[in-house]
Amino acid sequence: MAAEGHAPTSGEYIVHHLTHAANGKPASLVDFSIINYDSIIFSTLLGVLGCFLLWMAARKATAGVPGRFQAAVEILFEMVESQAKGIVHNANSRKLVAPLAMTVFVWIFLLNAMDLLPVDLLPLIWEGVYSLAGHDPSHAYLRVVPTADLSITMGLSVGVLIVCLCYNVKIKGLGGWVHELFAAPFGNHWALYPFNFAMQIVEFVAKTVSHGMRLFGNMYAGELIFLLIALLGGAFTLSLTGFALAALHILAGTVWAIFHILIITLQAFVFMMLTLVYVGQAHDSH
Repeated sequence: MAAEGHAPTSGEYIVHHLTHAANGKPASLVDFSIINYDSIIFSTLLGVLGCFLLWMAARKATAGVPGRFQAAVEILFEMVESQAKGIVHNANSRKLVAPLAMTVFVWIFLLNAMDLLPVDLLPLIWEGVYSLAGHDPSHAYLRVVPTADLSITMGLSVGVLIVCLCYNVKIKGLGGWVHELFAAPFGNHWALYPFNFAMQIVEFVAKTVSHGMRLFGNMYAGELIFLLIALLGGAFTLSLTGFALAALHILAGTVWAIFHILIITLQAFVFMMLTLVYVGQAHDSH
């Protein structure tokens, strides 16, 4: 990435990599008129890929000796199924909730795994396409980790909230759920209704915000560390210091990538588990 005819500074390099391919720049911290095209495209493509992989496993499933891919999917499904049984006690609900949880895990794992690609790989390809189209490549912005975009993680958490609200109504009935909104947690008395309702709204908002922010914070921090490691390689020169920085770049990148495999898996698992917990709570009566 070149900026205005000169090599970018460290700050320019990081800012460039943290800028989305969008329909504009947000005028405030919360700007619903901005659409991050890169996050939407990568999320959609990886969602389709995840569904395709699960479909392939189901299509090739055999009662005989399973292949390695089928065995891996079966282990994953059994893990999700056992977690769902321990949290969601309604067997009929688990017919939908368990596959939903597995889809969430696979999808978020694939979204997180984009962080393992070299930070300059896809942005450089996009700059080349941008240049061939006759545009200034310095304005070819692209972020490839959708879960490092708060709008994506909050969208996922809002989706979980909608599922929970649907199960609240399905399990308790509309009247029963509305009654619970005003009668819990402090008690069924008209003087306590405003406080009960306020606490219920705070609970729903806190769950949703923390659900999305947790995933976003971890993946955003991981993306920043990869960018800082990339700067070590960018500082390479034909000198002792340059070779030392290049060696440190390779070592640090390798160590962090290996450790990050654990992080992306753990974050997908945590998001899945919280989804199961929140759906399970929607089945409980106060």
